[in-house]
Amino acid sequence: MANITKKVSWSSRADELGAAGEGTPLLNGSEQSRAFREVRLLQWLTVSMPAVSSLCCRTESFLDYDNIENQLFLEEERRMSHMSFRCLEISRWVICGLIGILTGLIACCIDIIVEKLAGFKYQVVKENIEKFTEVGGLSVSLLLWAVLNSAIVMLGALMVSFIEPVAAGSGIPQIKCYLNGVKVPRVVRLKTLMVKVFGVICSVVGGLAVGKEGPMIHSGSVVAAGVSQGRSTSLKKDFKIFEYFRRDTEKRDFVSAGAAAGVSAAFGAPVGKNTTTHKFFASMISTFTLNFFLSIYHNNPGDLSNPGLINFGRFENDSVAYYLYEIPLFIAMGAIGGLLGALFNYLNYWLTIFRIRYVHRPYLQVMEAMLVAAVTATVSFTMIYFSTDCQPLDPEHSEEYPLQLFCADGEYNSMATAFFNTPERSVRSLFHNQPGTYNPLTLGLFTLTYFFLACWTYGLAVSAGVFIPSLLIGAAWGRLCGILLATTTDNGSIWADPGKYALIGAAAQLGGIVRMTLSLTVIMVEATGNVTYGLPIMLVLMTAKIVGDYFVEGLYDVHIKLQSVPFLHWEAPATSHWLTAREVMSSPVTCLSRIEKVGTIVDILSNTSTNHNGFPVVVQVTGNEEPAKLCGLILRSQLIVLLKHKVFVELARSRLTQRKLLLKDFRDAYPRFPPIQSIHVSQDERECMMDLTEFMNATPYTVPQDTSLPRVFKLFRALGLRHLVVVDDENRVIGLVTRKDLARYHMGKHGLEELHLAQT
Repeated sequence: MANITKKVSWSSRADELGAAGEGTPLLNGSEQSRAFREVRLLQWLTVSMPAVSSLCCRTESFLDYDNIENQLFLEEERRMSHMSFRCLEISRWVICGLIGILTGLIACCIDIIVEKLAGFKYQVVKENIEKFTEVGGLSVSLLLWAVLNSAIVMLGALMVSFIEPVAAGSGIPQIKCYLNGVKVPRVVRLKTLMVKVFGVICSVVGGLAVGKEGPMIHSGSVVAAGVSQGRSTSLKKDFKIFEYFRRDTEKRDFVSAGAAAGVSAAFGAPVGKNTTTHKFFASMISTFTLNFFLSIYHNNPGDLSNPGLINFGRFENDSVAYYLYEIPLFIAMGAIGGLLGALFNYLNYWLTIFRIRYVHRPYLQVMEAMLVAAVTATVSFTMIYFSTDCQPLDPEHSEEYPLQLFCADGEYNSMATAFFNTPERSVRSLFHNQPGTYNPLTLGLFTLTYFFLACWTYGLAVSAGVFIPSLLIGAAWGRLCGILLATTTDNGSIWADPGKYALIGAAAQLGGIVRMTLSLTVIMVEATGNVTYGLPIMLVLMTAKIVGDYFVEGLYDVHIKLQSVPFLHWEAPATSHWLTAREVMSSPVTCLSRIEKVGTIVDILSNTSTNHNGFPVVVQVTGNEEPAKLCGLILRSQLIVLLKHKVFVELARSRLTQRKLLLKDFRDAYPRFPPIQSIHVSQDERECMMDLTEFMNATPYTVPQDTSLPRVFKLFRALGLRHLVVVDDENRVIGLVTRKDLARYHMGKHGLEELHLAQT
């Protein structure tokens, strides 16, 4: 593995094994056995993830979440006074406040536009259906509904497919990768935010089985990434503020705060994803901003009780209290949610592989999105048309768009309440409508059809989330469970309230798909306004996760794995203690001398076959052929800045001269460092020398070659490392561990068993 950070996918590593000269030390001293083990490993990976496109191939690099403590950094920190640090802390609060305000404004705009456009669409279709119900020819209404959905979805799909593909989906897997240390191209760009907002509006208004809440997490992250840097690289505008925060460590913290603000704006849950006061402050400001402007929009200024984009409604009725003997029923529902979530993820996994193979061109992606929109409208209309579930219209007229269709006067079609509405309103009706509003057949058919529609929809080239569809599916079968339980006893409606079981089913289904526990518990409790359900929701989510994990990973993890992203989990595989740093490291390592020739540096950086991003800096002992001793570590981005500013050491009048460089020069180039091809170095300059002492990290993290793999994992995750140098007993460099090296060995129990089989 001479190539330390070569950007390859899993499927391409089999070709690398054919190359000669892999110099990594072996587990048992045999090159052939090492190659045999890796071939067997790759065979397993090929079967598990056949022919998937690799996001790993498109990642520019990784993020440095560990501060580079070189001489420039230490000198700047030592010059700063106590007042300067106080000013920086105030700046952090200001940035978090701005993140919250902007995220809340974006959520408010999305909510208002979706409500207006969706209301107009449903009103037009409703009037058309009522017109043709009397005179005949409902096929015209079906055609109108399908055409409207397809046209609206087409606009969003065109923006995503042709302008910014990274804006597809909810963006949560990409943000998870970013916070994990993987730099996904364009994931936090301004253009991505604009396409994301426009796309999610089109997706929801277009009637797809999606929600607008998940993309708010991505939107908040993009806002945070831009505001925290005090400039826009897309608009080429620098406001000359917040320059201190222009590095990966600080940017990551703010992106995390932006994600928390997005969760708060979406669900009204400021505690849901927060671990620090700064994130909590950003979340509170986001919720306050959203509520303030929505109160003005609803002609009730000052009413700050709106929970977020999704209003589950408050469960305050005493009739929905739960009892001790219901807890086993809740746990059983959690198991059902885990099974259904595993089935959802499994079907979506193979559907995504199909898309990668056959629907990879932009125009095909747009056509598929339009097809799904048309099919969704057709299925919805068909279900409503053949439904005989007629319910009396509430005098309070709580339904948004009641359809009478073939029901008697004073009644409405109950199936239309679930399909002919935005998903958020459908969830609310399933939670809070009176018992008897839905019959079991309606709920069963709706669950079945919407389950497959949501599974087909997730992964389209549109901006959309899976939170609300998951809640809607779970609320439907949960309410069905409540109705069936109520029939078992004469007074069943007292304890088996359908709304209560709809809430439990929604939590079970969402937990079975995304596999979150603590954060989802807080979100559900805060969104329903009743802490009484905290314990059953937690039990349900834990059960759903345990059952679902037995079959397949969570939906976001499945898509991360499909894209071959080197994502590091919190822990190494349980049976990996027999692996050491010597087996996972890349070797031989391209090292640089402390005072290196400029031409050598240019040649190394220009070598497209390696594309290393980190270089150990060594001191060679005179007359010694053994590996040089480590004295520091320097990054590709730092070397490019040094070359750009011509920080060379040359012999002039028998003394060394060197141009002085400041940390500001590195911050000005961040995050889009120029490529090495754009740096012009003359032939004379190639003969100069470059002193790396002042710019290298003189205290890089190192481990002995016999360090266990779990220990290496802990160091990477706890310290936010990008490179870990492997040294021998005399501090000589013998290898380098990167995130890709670790991700190759994090395959789960089946992969490790296969690797162990191949080894033995």
